[in-house]
Amino acid sequence: MKNEYNDENIQVLEGLEAVRKRPGMYIGTTSVVGLHHLVWEIVDNSVDESLAGFCDDIEVIIGKGNTITVKDDGRGMPTGINKKTGLSTVETIFTVLHAGGKFGGGGYKVSGGLHGVGASVVNALSEWLEVYVYRDGEVHYQRFEHGGKPVEPLKVIDKCAQDRTGTTVIFKPDPAIFQETTVFDFNILANRLQQIAFLNKGLQIKLIDEREENKQSAFLYNGGIIEYVKMLNKNKEPIHDDIVYIEGKEDDIIIEVAMQYNDSYNSSIFSFVNNINTGDGGTHEDGVKRALTRIINNYAKKAKLLKENDESLTGDDVREGLTMIISCKHPDPQFEGQTKGKLGSAEVRKIADDIFSEGFERFLMENPEEAKIIIDKATVASRARLAAKKAREITRRKTPMDAFNTIGKLSDCTSRDATESEIFIVEGDSAGGSAKDARMPKTQAILPLRGKILNVEKARLDKALNNEEIRTIITAFGTGIGADFDISKLRYHKIVIMTDADVDGEHIRILLLTLFYRFFRPIVEGGYVYAAQPPLYKVVYGKNIKYVLTDEELAEYRATLPANAKVTVNRFKGLGEMDAIDLRETTMHIENRVLKRITVEDAIAADQVFTDLMGENVLPRKTYIEENGQFVENLDV
Repeated sequence: MKNEYNDENIQVLEGLEAVRKRPGMYIGTTSVVGLHHLVWEIVDNSVDESLAGFCDDIEVIIGKGNTITVKDDGRGMPTGINKKTGLSTVETIFTVLHAGGKFGGGGYKVSGGLHGVGASVVNALSEWLEVYVYRDGEVHYQRFEHGGKPVEPLKVIDKCAQDRTGTTVIFKPDPAIFQETTVFDFNILANRLQQIAFLNKGLQIKLIDEREENKQSAFLYNGGIIEYVKMLNKNKEPIHDDIVYIEGKEDDIIIEVAMQYNDSYNSSIFSFVNNINTGDGGTHEDGVKRALTRIINNYAKKAKLLKENDESLTGDDVREGLTMIISCKHPDPQFEGQTKGKLGSAEVRKIADDIFSEGFERFLMENPEEAKIIIDKATVASRARLAAKKAREITRRKTPMDAFNTIGKLSDCTSRDATESEIFIVEGDSAGGSAKDARMPKTQAILPLRGKILNVEKARLDKALNNEEIRTIITAFGTGIGADFDISKLRYHKIVIMTDADVDGEHIRILLLTLFYRFFRPIVEGGYVYAAQPPLYKVVYGKNIKYVLTDEELAEYRATLPANAKVTVNRFKGLGEMDAIDLRETTMHIENRVLKRITVEDAIAADQVFTDLMGENVLPRKTYIEENGQFVENLDV
């Protein structure tokens, strides 16, 4: 067998071929997430024009054929010949990787986008793309097809008003690349565009869906992130009237912070760099958090709101109930990791600290009544933290055998390899018994719950730790909780919620998800949480047994049988009604079961959902039920 490795083995991909060959390197994935990423890349170019002070309006249109049109009233792309490529600048931008105004050429002081490769990558991954440029009284046009190849050079196709400027890009994603779907989701687009509008005060963004009549949204927030905080707190109860707003600039780095405390027990802090959501935080977030803790402690001691012998307030104490948006505009941000989830620029930590410290200290000095309310809340949180610290001792897991002996309800698996271990959290002792008999003892653990757990959206950690069911879950997971949480100690890499397909079952599932999201968020973000999908029906036809999940699936199966077929249909009302064989074959056996992974695609949206559905305010739940009740099927009351 020949094993040759020579010059001929080295493949050189020309132009945009590399993007089509390895699209994941440029947009992360070719799933629905990657599909929408194409839109963000083109929109980011328009937003860059806004950041530079030249764009007031952006319009995004979903066409009937799932095309996307992005229009802006910016300066319009330059239309002359680029000296380096010999092509028009427009063609260069759309066909050459790393060509644009973001690489030190003075085009933009601040920009978002994915390393400046956006327009060319979108072109490469499109079936076709068209660009119209309005500037100097002329309309310039160029079309690209077959993965980014120009049909003809840029040309002038019409005249326009001398003062009209801007760029319009229309593209159709290539189904050969996006094989999962090429259908754009209105809500995904609307949520992100609204976020961009919040982060760029005065920028109007309109979204139009031509697939449905009169479906559109428009976003314009002259108050910027102040209005963002107001929206996030709309279904919470603020404990002080004013939204604190702080803005400053140092070394061409702009820091904006808006914040307001509410009476909840969870913090909602979201940070951005050049409009990019930094879900993992970074130096801008570190600087603001550090300053918040220090300034509150200093003020509390000077104002005698903390006694001399009192322990200093921690970061967790001062962040309880805080809704905060941190926005950093940076001319050359350095990120950790390809996803831009964390800002690494070291100089930003001190700049963010300095700007926030000065502004927040001034707010506290000028608003002593609100300052006292904020510090009182942090002080109560501090007392609760100390109580929780004592309660956490009960949940600490020392050794696997020690834990096994202390959790009487847990039927643990024998494997100590977390990557193959699963825990099924089931509703009630009856279902727990069936699940125990149905499981594979080596890799599957069973934890039955007695009734509904505490709604932690309405409770602090210390109260949650007094709940026996929650303590059992914490101990079984092995991660600890709060300050002790350590994801590396998670004992099961599949946590499966297995509840009945009725109202009570759904309620238990949402209570568990609220617990996981608020107190164990890394296990949700890491993709460790699943929901089992037990069948609704068992259909017996002769010697054939078929399990189906929905009424639609039952109807489809019946349609495949002879018209006079003798069929027995058994509807399962709960997991407790299923014997071990049924449960094993349908819901627990790795080869047959259907598991739904629970993900947090957008932490900000998820935070709002949990607040609306599980918080103190009843009205959002009522509104949600009124708006979505029509979609509920098989409702057992």
